[in-house]
Amino acid sequence: MNSISRRSVLLAGLGAAGAGALAACSTSSGTSGSPGTPDLVSPSGPAVRGAEDARAGSGRVRAFSLAAAPAALDLGAGVTARTWAYDDRAPGHEIRITAGDTLAADLSNQLPDNTATSIHWHGLALRNDMDGVPPATQRAVPAGGSLTYRFVADAPGTYFFHPHVGVQLDRGLYAPLIVEDPREPLAYDDEWVVVLDDWLDGVTGTPDEAFAELSQGMGDMGGDMGGMDHGDMEGMEGMDHGSMGSLMLMGATSELLGGDAGDVNYPHHLINGRVRQDPQVHTARPGDRVRLRIINAGSDTAYRVALGGHRLTVTHTDGFPVEHTETDAVLIGMGERYDALVTLGDGVFPLVALAEGKDVTGLALLRTGPGGRPRAAVRPAELDGRVLTAAELRAAEEVRLPAAEPDQVHRVELTGGMDAYDWAINGRPFDMADPTANPLLVEEGQRVRLDFVNTTEMWHPVHLHGHTYQLGDAGPRKDTAIVLPDETLSVSFDADNPGQWMLHCHNAYHGEAGMMALVAYRAA
Repeated sequence: MNSISRRSVLLAGLGAAGAGALAACSTSSGTSGSPGTPDLVSPSGPAVRGAEDARAGSGRVRAFSLAAAPAALDLGAGVTARTWAYDDRAPGHEIRITAGDTLAADLSNQLPDNTATSIHWHGLALRNDMDGVPPATQRAVPAGGSLTYRFVADAPGTYFFHPHVGVQLDRGLYAPLIVEDPREPLAYDDEWVVVLDDWLDGVTGTPDEAFAELSQGMGDMGGDMGGMDHGDMEGMEGMDHGSMGSLMLMGATSELLGGDAGDVNYPHHLINGRVRQDPQVHTARPGDRVRLRIINAGSDTAYRVALGGHRLTVTHTDGFPVEHTETDAVLIGMGERYDALVTLGDGVFPLVALAEGKDVTGLALLRTGPGGRPRAAVRPAELDGRVLTAAELRAAEEVRLPAAEPDQVHRVELTGGMDAYDWAINGRPFDMADPTANPLLVEEGQRVRLDFVNTTEMWHPVHLHGHTYQLGDAGPRKDTAIVLPDETLSVSFDADNPGQWMLHCHNAYHGEAGMMALVAYRAA
C-alpha cells in the first residue's frame, strides 16, 4: 500500500504548471501573510527580480530536460528497485554548468497516482520563485504537467537537486549539480563525483510506508522491535527484508552524532547508485591528483567517508572554500557536501561510506593499476583515524563574513522526539496549509544570527534555503550543518537574497513530520 502524507495531499491540491501561479495571493511587491503577519516579499516580486538582475551572469543559457517517472533500477548484484527517478537512473544525469550561466531545466512530471512534484536546487542562492518549494515558492507541478526552472547560478561549487514534496527525496529523484569556477584556483588532474544514498524504495517498502510507520511513534515500543537492531542487519545486504516487517531501525547509536544515529531500516547504502557487492569503479593513473566531490543525498543517514590507503585534503564544504585541512575521514550529514583533493597511489583502493551508527557500509573502488577487488565489507583503517567534522574547519579568508554585530537574532529550537514523532521548530510543526504562519522575519541588508538550540535526543542536519551561513565567528560557510543533541549552534548570514525561504531538518522524515520553518523577508 502506498501511504500518502498530509503534505502530499495538500500539494497535489495546489497543482498548477506555472511558477507564476502564486501571483493570485501576492501584491505587486509583497505577499499577504497570515493574520497578524507583516507583508512579506513575494517569491516572484520586484525585490526578487532585482536580486536576480544583480547576479553576475555570463549571458550563456544551458538547457536541460528532466523527466520524473517510474523506473526499474539495476542497483547491481541482482538487486532491482522499482522506484521513481529522473530519466531512468539514480543518481540522475549530472548537470554541469559554469558560474554565471543561466540554467533552464524543463521538468516533466510523469509520476503515477496523481502525484505532484517539484525540484529544489539544494544549496544554490537563486531567485526565490525557482527554489522549488510548494506551496511557499510555487505551486506543485501536477502529474502530467511540466515547468521550466530558469535562473542564474552565480556561485561555483558542489550542489545537487531533488524534489521538495513529501518524502520523494528518499526515492531515486536526485542528481548532482556542479557549478564550475571559470577561475578555478585548485590544480588537479581528474574529478570524481561521489553521491551517497540510503536505499529502501522498491526493495523493502516505500518511503511513504516508512513515514507512516514512524509517525505512529515509539512511545509504546519500549525499545523492542522484535529483537531486531542494526547489528542484526550486518551481512544481509541484497536480501529481501520485507518479511522482517518493520521499516524502523532500533539501537543505531553514534558518539560522533551524540546518540541516536537514525531510525529507518535501510537494506542498502549506495555509492553512485550501486550496492557494495557490485561497486562502481573509477579509473585513474598513479600519481594523479583527484578532486572528490562528495554529496550525501540520503534521507536518514550520516556517513563517515574514507579512501583506503590515502589521506584527504578537504578544500570546500557546501560549495564554499575552507582553509585546506588534512584528515583520514570526513563525517557528512544528509544534504552536506565536501570537496577533497587526494594524490593517488598505485593499485585498487576502496572508497567506503560507513553509515554512522548503523554498522553497515557503501563501497566504490578507485583503480590506478593491477590488483584484486577488496571484499564488499572492507573497512579501511582510515575510518578509525581522524574523522573531520565541520566544527573543525575555518572559512577561507576570501569568503569569510566580515565581523559585524547581528541586526536580528532568532532562537530556533529544535523540538520533538521519537515517542510521538512530533518533530517541530519552536514547538510548532510547519503548517503546509498556512506556510506564512509564524515566520522568522528578516529585512534585506541585515546581518542575521540564528541560534539552533537542539532540545531533542537526536542530531539534526539543519538546512537553510537561498543563503549560506557561517558557523561561529570564522567557521565554514555552509547551507547545511549538523546540530548535536542538547547543544546550541550559532550561525550568521547576510540577508541579501529576498524572498521566503525554508529552514528545516534535512532528515527527510523529520522535515515531513514538521521540523520546518519559514525565513521570510519583510516587504519594503
